[in-house]
Amino acid sequence: MSEMLSQDEIDALLRGTSDSSKSEAKPEEHLDSMESDALGEIGNISFGNSATALSTLLQQKVEITTPIVSEVTIDALRERYPTPHVALRVGYTEGLKGENVLVLTREDAAIISDLMLGGNGIDVDPEGLDEIRLSAVQEAMNQMMGAAATSLSTVFSKKIDISPPLVEVFDATKTQTIIDRLELWETMVLIEFNLKVGTLIDSKIVQIAPIQFGKQLVNELMTATAPQPVAPAAAAPKPEAPKAPAAAAPPPPVRQEVKSAPEVAVSQAEFMPLHAPTTNESIPANLGLLYDVPLSVTVELGRTKRSVREVLELSQGSIIELDKLAGEPVDIYVNQQRIARGEVVVIEENFGVRVTEIIQPHERIGIV
Repeated sequence: MSEMLSQDEIDALLRGTSDSSKSEAKPEEHLDSMESDALGEIGNISFGNSATALSTLLQQKVEITTPIVSEVTIDALRERYPTPHVALRVGYTEGLKGENVLVLTREDAAIISDLMLGGNGIDVDPEGLDEIRLSAVQEAMNQMMGAAATSLSTVFSKKIDISPPLVEVFDATKTQTIIDRLELWETMVLIEFNLKVGTLIDSKIVQIAPIQFGKQLVNELMTATAPQPVAPAAAAPKPEAPKAPAAAAPPPPVRQEVKSAPEVAVSQAEFMPLHAPTTNESIPANLGLLYDVPLSVTVELGRTKRSVREVLELSQGSIIELDKLAGEPVDIYVNQQRIARGEVVVIEENFGVRVTEIIQPHERIGIV
């Protein structure tokens, strides 16, 4: 009877593992309340910058707030996401060791991809997430997590960098998803944020990571915020008692002859009168040596600012509105230094500029 296997041993053999390997497995880790609060604070800081980066990309007001930290098992995760979602796996290449996963709905991913590609994010089809649109979502999340890594670098006082995220549409009810390949053990930390993008998205984005990675973030935060030990000041050396100087024979008297100083002629100092330099006085006498130096003369009609998306959308026939009104004087630059203003004229078949206002000569040559 002593040679019979227990039910646990039979189950272990059926799973292809031995009882000894089971006994050597590490005990399951969990987060305490302090660690959960610390992860929430880290999420607040890092995803605050992520919202700013995403807002710049999408040209929409983006808010990512109210992190909620909890623990979840892989089975509970499958029940949480019964329908396909979009997941992005992000790995850390410097400063931190580990990976995490961002999860968002296909509807939110479709809106973000449409905005990234120049659309308005309205009436998008979640089923139309092809390779190009997934790449747009991947780039948006890459910018988000890059901004988050920059924030963590500041908080942890060390350089932190990430690898480009991997993206896929996954079904958590199936095996071999992006989450399974992470080998996140049985229990994971789940950080849930509210995501708002203008009036288009009011949803949630979820960050999933192993418990060990969450504890690593907490340890980095505690290390960075811990007070540094102050080395005790070295004791000042005790001053030695002054030694009595050795007796020395007095020096023999030296006979000195005092000579009368020669007479020096002294006159009143004279100074040049103080006055503002005139135009003639302010020009150096050797300026003629520079007369043959060629200079680049440029006439600027006006300026404007456009985003990268707007520049890429330019085509033949596009009109760019400048910041000057019609008929307003144009600026004349010499070597990128504005020296005058004028009006545009036509001379036969060429354009020209008639100078109407000019800067003072001493300012043009850089003398103030």
